[in-house]
Amino acid sequence: MSTITLKGNEIHTSGELPAVGSQAPDFKLVKSDLSEASLSDYKGQKVILNIFPSIDTGTCAASVRKFNEEAAKLDNTKVLCISRDLPFAHGRFCGAEGIENVETLSDFVDGSFGKAYGLDIVDGPLKGLDSRCIVVLDENHKVKHTEQVAETVNEPNYEAAMAAL
Repeated sequence: MSTITLKGNEIHTSGELPAVGSQAPDFKLVKSDLSEASLSDYKGQKVILNIFPSIDTGTCAASVRKFNEEAAKLDNTKVLCISRDLPFAHGRFCGAEGIENVETLSDFVDGSFGKAYGLDIVDGPLKGLDSRCIVVLDENHKVKHTEQVAETVNEPNYEAAMAAL
């Protein structure tokens, strides 16, 4: 279990992020078109997992915008923006914002992604959502970098994520 905060108040996640050097757990998530995506779909590509509680908050939206900007500069790298929001919310946001360099994926069906990665929030007002985290994977999907943002309202360390590639 990890302890993070929401506006200074302690909340907890179900576990720990995968260790650097370990193989990233596979997942099944839902794309905006309601088709299924798994980590194996990105075989041979570097992957940045930008995970957050909800696309409809300012900090989460800012992270998607920032990674959309960064993704345009990357070779052989996919940026996956993941939350428990419905795929329709992802589609609405990306359409309105002109987001086209990242992929949005939803963990809404059963929260299995959050549980497998140890980042689902287990108490407090955000219980049931995924915590704000970054996980960077190499081409073989070994974990190169992780960050669980200590204060949920803060943005992740974009520079550290990009440097890990």
